[in-house]
Amino acid sequence: MRAIIEGSRAIALAVKAARPNVVAAYPITPQTHIVEDISQLIADGDLDAQYVKVESEHSAMSVCLGASATGARTYTATTSQGLALMHEVLFNAAGMRLPIVMTVANRALSAPLSIWNDHQDSISERDSGWIQIYAEDNTEASDLTIQAYRIAEDSRIQVPVMVCMDGYTLTHTYEPVELLEQDLVDDFLPPYRPADFLNVNDPKSFGMFADPNYYTEFRYQNHRALEAAKAVIPQISSEFGEVFDRDYGGLIEEYRCDDAEYVLIAMGSVVGTLKDTVDDLRDDGVRAGAIKLRSYRPFPVDEIRSALAGLEAVGILDKNISLGFEGALFTDVKASLYHDDNAPKAFGFIAGLGGRDIPKRMFVKMFDCIREDKKISNSGFFDLNTQILDFQEV
Repeated sequence: MRAIIEGSRAIALAVKAARPNVVAAYPITPQTHIVEDISQLIADGDLDAQYVKVESEHSAMSVCLGASATGARTYTATTSQGLALMHEVLFNAAGMRLPIVMTVANRALSAPLSIWNDHQDSISERDSGWIQIYAEDNTEASDLTIQAYRIAEDSRIQVPVMVCMDGYTLTHTYEPVELLEQDLVDDFLPPYRPADFLNVNDPKSFGMFADPNYYTEFRYQNHRALEAAKAVIPQISSEFGEVFDRDYGGLIEEYRCDDAEYVLIAMGSVVGTLKDTVDDLRDDGVRAGAIKLRSYRPFPVDEIRSALAGLEAVGILDKNISLGFEGALFTDVKASLYHDDNAPKAFGFIAGLGGRDIPKRMFVKMFDCIREDKKISNSGFFDLNTQILDFQEV
């Protein structure tokens, strides 16, 4: 069934359909509507779950960690500074292999204070051991919430998952959403039955001290789990498509790339604008294409290499910056192509920081730059200051 609802409401209803046992959260803009709606669902008796009101995001993730360790299905949501406050617990949750699911309503980090969207918050946690998947629209964000539990709880994976959606652009936008039918979700997502959990009748410990003889092996196992997720994510996406008639294609989505010469890669809601730009350029005879990166961690190295084979040039849009160097996605794409002698030229673009609009004319400018082989520096990527100046003048 389709309904026109706010993005945050769509996520709350998806969480309800997933039947978590414990929800813990602290309000922070633009995530607040999600957990407000979930608390109302619990208060009204529509969701049988324990809602824990906490004093901070650090505590919210700590509650989810403890509850998950006892075998409960758990959920939380946060954004920006709240995600940063969770930082140490994120590593604990991943290292303890706890399948927590969290919605990140992406928002810029301070300072200066910004409540608008970019991807700096979740990108800053890319090394924590969590799977990160980015949604283009609210139906996808809702669907990914259900898929995230299947991924996280899979015995081959057993790591937490962030479902990232653009703050305000998606969370506060009303748009048509394909609602999830509870009976279908129940068939697709069975109750969580962990093999290992805290039990007074069978004492175990999680996250204990590991000396140098063992620590590396734990980190390696965490890494291998994310590597294994490269196969599990597309598999679960395909199974979801069989049940709900919506398949998002796994780790990446290619758009009009079959005969493309120039392609732009992006993540999140801005991909919709990018696709419209590609359509316009195609009408003008430009063989343009787009790639939506859904899974940022694990990073789809093989899929990127295959999708970019034979291209003249590729542009990578980052709504983040690793200060002192370049955008994180740009770095990862270049690393994926490093051993390919026939790899296309790669150009990095940083835009949309702090919620600045990225209109179609900006994407046209990016395509013009990669088609004309424009370089500001010898290393082959745009100088940030010049790039922002150029885009303000477009």
